[in-house]
Amino acid sequence: MKLPYTIHPTLEALTLLVLAAATGAAFYFYANFPPEVATHWNFAGEADGFSSRGFAAFFFPALVWGIYLLITFLPLIDPKRDRYKDFSGAYNTMRLLLVALFVVLYMVVSLNGLGYNIPVGTVVPILIGLLFIALGALMPRIKRNWFFGIRTPWTLSSETVWTETHRVGAAFFMLAGVAFIIIPFLPAPLALPLFVAVLVLLLINTVGYSWWVWKKLK
Repeated sequence: MKLPYTIHPTLEALTLLVLAAATGAAFYFYANFPPEVATHWNFAGEADGFSSRGFAAFFFPALVWGIYLLITFLPLIDPKRDRYKDFSGAYNTMRLLLVALFVVLYMVVSLNGLGYNIPVGTVVPILIGLLFIALGALMPRIKRNWFFGIRTPWTLSSETVWTETHRVGAAFFMLAGVAFIIIPFLPAPLALPLFVAVLVLLLINTVGYSWWVWKKLK
């Protein structure tokens, strides 16, 4: 079945190259990992979860391939799949960003498993912040659909509410991204509460704003 959006050759090649790099790296990591590898860190950046060598090497690349296939073909079952052709470029960019983020996280975890002391508690929030900034930049280009974007009852019910919410929501996402980048450099007692506060405010602002625009139109 034909995809409802146009695949961008360059972006798709980069996405597949990133996936191939992760797949190839998995075999290198498997050959060099110790029997047990740290795969989870708490908010303070301390390892608190461990996995076997095989799981640490191969699970995350398999997960990223699964995410790639999901976001590639999910639009096929979207009731508004005809809208994807209007933001194919943004959608292809978003697919590349999500795949790249997960692969970079996998590399950070794996290099720690090899003994490199990479500060996970600093790197991960920065990566998430950069992703939020990038998503914010793409957000005004996303057209109304059922799977991606700020999906509330009010944005899905009105093209005007969707457009206005994503225009303003873009700024909210970019500000949240900047906050996530700053958070790792704050004192530990402030970092976690601020992280949670930013997420809560982002949710309230985007959902609340969509309701407010809908109410104003009514």
